[in-house]
Amino acid sequence: MKLISEEAIEVNFVTEEDDNKKKNYFIEGIFMQSETKNRNGRVYPKVILQKEVKRYTEKFINTKRAFGELGHPDGPTVNLERVSHMITELVEDGDNFLGRAKIMDTPYGKIVKNLIDEGAKLGVSSRGMGSLKPVQDGLQEVQSDFYLATAADIVADPSAPDAFVSGIMEGKEWVWDNGLIKEKEIVEYQKRVERATEISRNKVRIEAFENFITKL
Repeated sequence: MKLISEEAIEVNFVTEEDDNKKKNYFIEGIFMQSETKNRNGRVYPKVILQKEVKRYTEKFINTKRAFGELGHPDGPTVNLERVSHMITELVEDGDNFLGRAKIMDTPYGKIVKNLIDEGAKLGVSSRGMGSLKPVQDGLQEVQSDFYLATAADIVADPSAPDAFVSGIMEGKEWVWDNGLIKEKEIVEYQKRVERATEISRNKVRIEAFENFITKL
């Protein structure tokens, strides 16, 4: 599965005062879209996003564990040291999924608050992993194994994650390992098979597969 990051195109950073006159900071807007070709040339079938948003809501939002980071993470897992906000809502609205997140008083959350107070323009991008299937004219369809890691990371340039994924992260695969997500050396196994002669290729495939299985 590939690391996938998408820009949220319609979000706002807002501030609200509570009863104690304390200023709270929030992100609101369209976090994800289905049935529409996005700027990265990908489309998410609605049924796939519905299923994954339901899982994400039940497992993370409802248990107050739906965190997002400041910056462009280099993998699908959330690094608690970089957490800046907590997603509190993600609901379906037509083909869109509307989200709301609260900026937290963590070290990175305080950076976000200061940036907002200084008038900085920030963006939001979702992060997940999954398989992609070419369909037509360069369009890629996200497949049913899509896993949403976080509905929103806060970034200075929302278009950068895709360039990062297509460059530094290119060729990397992510799999489940004892309940954790981590990178595996699948690319090395693929290279071994490609280097093998036609006569011994089947044998190398079997050895590579057995080697991979022993590491799970």
